[in-house]
Amino acid sequence: MSSLFRTRFAPSPTGYLHVGHAFAAREAFDTARDGNGECLLRIEDTDTTRCRPEYEAAILHDLNWLGFEWTTPFRRQSEHFADYQAALDRLIGLGLVYRCFLSRRELAERFERDGIAVSPAGERAYPGPERIMSNDEAEARAASGEAANWRLSLSRCRDHLAADWDQLGFEETGKGPNGEAGWISARPEWLGDVILARKDTPTSYHLSACHDDAEQGITHIIRGADVFHSTHIHVLLQALFSWPVPVYRHHGLVMGADGCKLSKSDHAKSLRALRQEGLKPSQIFQNWTLS
Repeated sequence: MSSLFRTRFAPSPTGYLHVGHAFAAREAFDTARDGNGECLLRIEDTDTTRCRPEYEAAILHDLNWLGFEWTTPFRRQSEHFADYQAALDRLIGLGLVYRCFLSRRELAERFERDGIAVSPAGERAYPGPERIMSNDEAEARAASGEAANWRLSLSRCRDHLAADWDQLGFEETGKGPNGEAGWISARPEWLGDVILARKDTPTSYHLSACHDDAEQGITHIIRGADVFHSTHIHVLLQALFSWPVPVYRHHGLVMGADGCKLSKSDHAKSLRALRQEGLKPSQIFQNWTLS
């Protein structure tokens, strides 16, 4: 069954939700309600080393506490690794991805040696291999047990899409981190040859999120401005797979006292802890704001 307006809230169970997640959920669920549509819950648990069942259970508890409702059953990405492998295999068949054997240290050395600066996306983008490795060499190294990531080759994608490359873009109805709005021309080179499948799992955020947005018929993507630049790669993947391009709306973030966005990795106080302190859901949205 399709909906005229369908979005999703897609947390990763790598820790407990914090206030920033509450606002992100409200933006998605409330916008869907106001648009007479639906907001799906999706659990993005492809990181098998950090995701835990207790965190997923806590996510469901927190969202219920906040008063949000969703259709069940919801999609749990760890149950669909075969889907992402099939998508990756399509790109392998087209010759649009390659194995990259560089370690983090070797990658940092390449950046320093070549003077690769931080791009407008806020990171140093890997420009691709200096030497094109033959399939036989890559297969032999992988067969010997050497770990590798699968990277998307922007140069090959440009050749594959030809004139369509310059037409890549998306409609931004919210606001990017620098006020970007309206039609945004995609700049995949700002992110470089991104990883699409990691050494220990057949997918990455870019591949699985785009696959599932298409699979679930997502028409609108509502998310924080901190992932705005990922959209430049996502519209490229959508073009490669002939997936629909949703309408995007990026919103502000909840900032901590230090002026930085709240983060699980920085031990931002969880909704669980605030609930235990006696706060009510209404107080969450009264005491904090989006910046």
